Amino acid sequence: MHDDTALTVGRVKRVLEERIRPAIHSASVPLTIDAHELPGEPITPVEGLALDYLPARVGDDWGPAWGTTWFRLTGQVPAEWAGRRVEALIDLGFDINMTGFQCEALAYRADGTPVKSINPRNQWLPIAGIAEGGDLVELYLEAASNPVLLDYHPFLPTQEGDILTASRDKLYRARRMDLAVFEPEVFELALDLDVLFELQAELAPTSPRRMRILQALDNAMDELDLQRILETAADARAQLVEVLESPADASAHRISAIGHAHIDSAWLWPVRETVRKVARTSSSMVALLDEQPEFQYGMSSAQQYAWLKEHRPEVFERVKAAIAEGRFLPLGGMWVESDTVMPTGESLVRQFSHGQRFFELEFGIRSKGVWLPDSFGYSPALPQLMRRAGFEWFFTQKISWNQQNVFPHHSFLWEGIDGSQMFTHFPPMDTYNSQLSGMEVAKAPRQFKENRVATRSIAPVGWGDGGGGTTREMVGRAKRMNDLEGSARVQWEHPDVFFDAAKAELPNPAVWVGELYLELHRGTLTSQHGTKSRHRWAEHALVEAELWATTDAVQRGTDYPQEELDALWKQVLLHEFHDILPGTSIAWVHREAVAVLEDVIARARAISDAARRSLAGEGDRDLVFSPVSVAGPVPLGATTSAASVDQVSLDASDGDIVLENGLVTVRISAEGLVVSAVDRTSGREAVAAGQAANLLQLHQDFPNMWDAWDIDRYYRNRVRDLREVVGIRSCLVDGNAEVVIERAFSKSTVTQTLTLAPGERTLRIVNDIDWHETEKLLKLAFPLDVQAAHSEAETQFGFQSRVTHTNTSWEAAKFETSMHRFVLVRENDFGVALVNDSIYGYDTTRDVDGDSVTTTVRLSLLRAPRFPDPDSDHGRHVISAGMVIGAGPDEATRAGIELNTPSTVVRGGQDVAPLFTLEGQGIIISGVKLADDGSGDVIVRVYESLGRRTAGTITADFEHNGIEEVSLIEDPLDDARTGGELRLRPFEVRTLRVVR
Repeated sequence: MHDDTALTVGRVKRVLEERIRPAIHSASVPLTIDAHELPGEPITPVEGLALDYLPARVGDDWGPAWGTTWFRLTGQVPAEWAGRRVEALIDLGFDINMTGFQCEALAYRADGTPVKSINPRNQWLPIAGIAEGGDLVELYLEAASNPVLLDYHPFLPTQEGDILTASRDKLYRARRMDLAVFEPEVFELALDLDVLFELQAELAPTSPRRMRILQALDNAMDELDLQRILETAADARAQLVEVLESPADASAHRISAIGHAHIDSAWLWPVRETVRKVARTSSSMVALLDEQPEFQYGMSSAQQYAWLKEHRPEVFERVKAAIAEGRFLPLGGMWVESDTVMPTGESLVRQFSHGQRFFELEFGIRSKGVWLPDSFGYSPALPQLMRRAGFEWFFTQKISWNQQNVFPHHSFLWEGIDGSQMFTHFPPMDTYNSQLSGMEVAKAPRQFKENRVATRSIAPVGWGDGGGGTTREMVGRAKRMNDLEGSARVQWEHPDVFFDAAKAELPNPAVWVGELYLELHRGTLTSQHGTKSRHRWAEHALVEAELWATTDAVQRGTDYPQEELDALWKQVLLHEFHDILPGTSIAWVHREAVAVLEDVIARARAISDAARRSLAGEGDRDLVFSPVSVAGPVPLGATTSAASVDQVSLDASDGDIVLENGLVTVRISAEGLVVSAVDRTSGREAVAAGQAANLLQLHQDFPNMWDAWDIDRYYRNRVRDLREVVGIRSCLVDGNAEVVIERAFSKSTVTQTLTLAPGERTLRIVNDIDWHETEKLLKLAFPLDVQAAHSEAETQFGFQSRVTHTNTSWEAAKFETSMHRFVLVRENDFGVALVNDSIYGYDTTRDVDGDSVTTTVRLSLLRAPRFPDPDSDHGRHVISAGMVIGAGPDEATRAGIELNTPSTVVRGGQDVAPLFTLEGQGIIISGVKLADDGSGDVIVRVYESLGRRTAGTITADFEHNGIEEVSLIEDPLDDARTGGELRLRPFEVRTLRVVR
């Protein structure tokens, strides 16, 4: 036979698009339109339905950026449509390629009942049941005119990302608002053809299966009268029955599909708009569940359910009913889909505890797994935290975005810094927004790394990012691919069911050890420092507030502010969402984030202040309240302050400035650079010979794409050392030696204050920066006379080691990496740590000159990307750092903690005994609080910080009925250890309940 493949393909494609799809809705009549444009922020549905409406029509322009227009649509079903399914067709001016990123609406009936959403890929509304001729129709649309910011030419700077700067021009023009007859047989024909058309494209070019599908498609086209689509659709479908009923191969890959809409809790829209996106998507998904009995839909993030409960209770009740039926599935067990690289360990604990508590209180369930499809890399501390919180599996897909290296597994065990392992799955489709296209379904088995020993993967199915969710077309595709020759088998399935089956067929999975580093989006460690700094300070302020409030409650019987602390924590947890804390949201989001987090800080500090005053009592002694939780004589208490016996000297007589105390000697040049830093105990020099530390460096920073997200390697090729000094001065201030250096460059200024205090190894460096750069990256460099094989960067409850060389492509890809409060480079007997109060990104390079190896560590201070916020971080930033001279992990950990949680002096009359006395090298208390269950029991969390086995004791210095171990989220444990004896593995975290 002649090869007519191209002719058949072209024929089917044209007929499907130009004849069949338009015939899915046949007869139509226009609806009468009235509208009301709100002058300000959104209102409730009750208020919206009661508005005064003015006549409008199709073709009218509507909707300025971030506005809301309410439409009232009325009409009557024609008598001749009786007995047929009638739908409203709404086109608000959609671009189908911008689903979730432009205008959308939630429809209501006249009684306020939500119907479903309207968006570019979901432009229909059901008219209740089978129509009767003459039925009256009245619908209301709450339409959001959100601007398209990520357009066909993405990453263009725009002022539309903040309501304060956005244009008031109307963005959209309504194209259609009709009643129409839905033709189910034509709809099903379109799906038959769609699935077979896409399947044949993925089969071997001359395979018998492909040839028979092509012939069936040709036969269907022959039966179809293009002027009588409705009348001949059934005859065309009959030609496809045999190829659609041919069963899948016995070895066909199995895809567990779950309906999904990855709704970013903020990104290219503000938080207030996400509230509405969640309501719109949830309404549509509940409606789809009602129509499709086999369909299951999963939504993560307790915060999003909480928004529904608060702002759209009518939607929440429908969701809650669907959850009770086991069809709408709360996933993930977290408050939001958080970043996991930058939050502290205590923050991640609260993500789990608040998420699971909400799901349990509202729905009577808990999530068995952590669902994080789109975060920008994953901390190696996470496996232990997930296990200790009671989770059984972990799901993500973002590592498929790696620029350089293809991850070698899809189903595997992920091992963290303490040795804990968690069963993990990446979908081989490489998407969390699957449409169940033929390409995607074929891609899953083709890419699945475990094909030799396993048979199944997950597919999150639906429009995401900006929401929308699963469509009836996707459900129709799944139905046809449930058992279809040449295709993977697709079945709607709870992720728990998938993971149970996946673990059963993989009794000995491969193991990946260490961080899941994303070889992309490295700039997220630095972008939007204003948000990052307030977040860091808020985390520490809340942990300290819990400590002092707990101490006050236990020792003095003061009421513990549980509700206020919970509310403040939830604000912090929301802002850990993976497009807020990483700095990749619009200006509006970050403007609000800074304001909210500053309020959290102020309120948390007020709680601490009140508790400290209560504990100190009346008197005129200066009491030092120390929240430092490293094992020692008096942690977590308050004693009378005492002057240091050590002294510090300052000498500026020979051109350089020399700072010296009993532990270190630091020499600062006339350029304000640290040219020498000597550990007096060992005599070791920290600064590489002939080089200078504390060197500010300015790089051009214009990545190929994803501006706020990415730092591309070539940024290093262009650098300017900021050596020019506007002024430099030195003095002694309150017993500390202080050097102030002023610099100016481009449109920005930096004032650095370098301080050496008595008895400290840390040279503190406060950078007061007025930043007005564009597409620049500011680094602070420390070339160190240390031959370090690894850098050791703090992460949650420990630190992670990374090699300093680039032997492999995996190592070379880590040219910008993460830390928390410190990064340390060391030899066996000497090291230097850099500590900070609000920095997350750093890079490490090693240079060899003869026999000398220099390890250079550079802290990433600020960036200036222009998308999605064209004025990212412009303004003033105060960034505190420190150089710890002669440090190991113990000194680095302690210095990092002390910089971030300084002591507070309170005037009072009595010492405050610590609640706990801790003994054991390297053991740290990370948090003290009252139990979430309201029992009044005290929860204390400890961890091993130095990466080695240790033993110690913790003593509760108040009356109690015993100490018992509980889970990370405070559940009882079957094998709980009791008492205050501690035996900890490297980086092990333990949560203890002290029963009062």
